[in-house]
Amino acid sequence: MKASPTKKTLMILGGSRYVLPLIKTAHELGVFVITVDYLPNNIAHKYSDLFLNISVTNEEKVLDAAKRFHIDGITSFACDPGVKTMAFVSNKLGLLSVGPYESVIILQNKSLFREFLEKNGFNVPKSFNYKDINDLMADQDKLPYPVIVKPVDSAGSKGVSKVGSEKELLKAGQLAFQKSLSKSIIVEEFIEKDGCSSDSDCYSENGKLVFASLSDQYFDESSQNPFVPSGFIWPSTMKNDKQEELISDIQRLLNLLKMKTSIYNVEARISKNGKPYIMEVSPRGGGNRIAEMLKYSTGVDLIKKHIMDCVGLDSKDVNLKPLYHHNIAEIILHNNEDGIFESLLVKDNSSFSLLEKDLWVKTGEKIEAFTGANKSIGTVVLSLHKDISMKDILKDIELKIK
Repeated sequence: MKASPTKKTLMILGGSRYVLPLIKTAHELGVFVITVDYLPNNIAHKYSDLFLNISVTNEEKVLDAAKRFHIDGITSFACDPGVKTMAFVSNKLGLLSVGPYESVIILQNKSLFREFLEKNGFNVPKSFNYKDINDLMADQDKLPYPVIVKPVDSAGSKGVSKVGSEKELLKAGQLAFQKSLSKSIIVEEFIEKDGCSSDSDCYSENGKLVFASLSDQYFDESSQNPFVPSGFIWPSTMKNDKQEELISDIQRLLNLLKMKTSIYNVEARISKNGKPYIMEVSPRGGGNRIAEMLKYSTGVDLIKKHIMDCVGLDSKDVNLKPLYHHNIAEIILHNNEDGIFESLLVKDNSSFSLLEKDLWVKTGEKIEAFTGANKSIGTVVLSLHKDISMKDILKDIELKIK
């Protein structure tokens, strides 16, 4: 049966708050929305038209549901565990295709992705894959310290550690294995970055990049997991020639993988020796409200474009030409210890204007230390005044946003 006989139907894998803007936009477009995951209390299910209690990693069950409700499109926006399922279902049903299922598997597995990059001549850190902690420890004196130890398949920077010596390896390896769904980890050479790394969203249409963006990405070095992003600014301060190199590399990657039409979350950096590195590319919208921030900063509505393409609506009139009006900063609200939330204070400041605050906890609620993106407690969006950088904002940030 068709979920709605008169409307297009979009299936969204995942029910986090990051898909609330998708549901709102879909409803504005007259699209019926089905949300899917195994957590009935997730906030997005309160706003969708129908909730299905199915794990987003169960490809066959999601496919059966997609057939049963005759969906027009499927997305795994800001939901990393569902990306392979999205590709599986769209390929099986002939829906808008992000690209071959086999290519998506490569993009979603850090070890396979590094192997693909190396095979095809991209700049790539030296990496080593392990499926057993004993094999890792057997190699402890052979690794090119410092190294990054992480699961091959986790999202939100969970289970990621920087290891500077052999004595730190066991604890980091155990954490990475604990957070890996497939019980497989990757250990890779740490690439010292020149300037800021980037985490932002891009968009391809029939394999061609029609929108590409880079950001300045910041981290709270005092948090329990200093690899979880704690702030972003657009536009990027990366030199234009290096931006062009990275975008050219991203396009070449999409060509090699025969990718088609999709939004992508892309993490990249320039190393100290000037080489561009693509660190991750996932055919989904990024968490941390990145697509929303791009609309603030550039006027480009990637969420609307993505939904219209997914369900087969004509999206040719959606603007994809970025015009950076001013610097937009997003601060990821978090705490570095477990505790009880009391209140949020944003003090008036001559360096920025407050555009929005989105708080996800209430007074008296428990909050947890910032060990992964899922421990965020909200966001603050700022418009930076002329000649103000994120460095200026982050200086004494705890006195401005407390």
